[in-house]
Amino acid sequence: MGNTPVVQLRGLVKRYGSKTAVNGLDLSVRRGTITAVLGPNGAGKTTTVEICEGYRRPDAGSVRVLGLDPVTEAAALRPRIGVMLQSGGVYPGARAEEMLRHIAGLHAEPVDVGLLVDRLGLGGCGRTPYRRLSGGQRQRLALAMAVVGRPELVFLDEPTAGLDPQARHATWELLRELRADGVSTVLTTHFMDEAEQLADDVAIIDAGRVVAQGSPEELCRGGAENTLRFTGRPGLDLGGLLEALPAGTAAAEPAPGSYRVTGTVDPQLLATVTSWCAQHGVLPDRISVERHTLEDVFLELTGEELRV
Repeated sequence: MGNTPVVQLRGLVKRYGSKTAVNGLDLSVRRGTITAVLGPNGAGKTTTVEICEGYRRPDAGSVRVLGLDPVTEAAALRPRIGVMLQSGGVYPGARAEEMLRHIAGLHAEPVDVGLLVDRLGLGGCGRTPYRRLSGGQRQRLALAMAVVGRPELVFLDEPTAGLDPQARHATWELLRELRADGVSTVLTTHFMDEAEQLADDVAIIDAGRVVAQGSPEELCRGGAENTLRFTGRPGLDLGGLLEALPAGTAAAEPAPGSYRVTGTVDPQLLATVTSWCAQHGVLPDRISVERHTLEDVFLELTGEELRV
């Protein structure tokens, strides 16, 4: 398959009556990567993922998952993907390990169930009926069911919702290992730090369209100028400092002895500022770099009002 995207959506449209949930959405997911899909409530994230999984038919547009149509070629696609739903998909009376072994038995070469149970901390609840599991235990079981069949591509809907910090980090480590093994992952999440920590690519969806896509670093860098701050003696020659800095950089002294440099803040700019200070006998103090976070970019693109 080479560099062919594992998911390729073009002009995707899905309507529910008079409401358009997905409105001409384009999305590409690279092979062997983790892609986080972000968006406010009602943005179209879950509908988009459900179309990729074959659970919903699009009203318009092109959908290819592992090169296949999720609806018309579902029989060929389903053995190659893993799906973690927000809820459901488990018999309420089934015991946790019993359900996981049942799912494993449907695949040709499943992961060792005992190993997965230990890895996700399900040993203590293996004989507990699903309806009696805690929210976190249900999440971990759903994740185990999604990956036990050794899929090429995994769709995870908010995989760490309701998990404690230990379980959350165990989930992150498992997803990193899957990526190292060449497995591609598409996950939805409301946790910006999760997307920053895990994702190779982030797609931000709003009003049924992708409004931004790129690596977390690219999105944060493009959201606004970065800022470097330092303190020193008042009245430094800012004109001289600017001559040493790259074009497009700005420098100011908002308060006596407090300096702000804005632009593309990278290791080279930091080294230039400190070198210039050293050449002019200035000992910069309290140097700090302020960057836009993914949450800052998300709010800039989608607004700060509450969604219901």
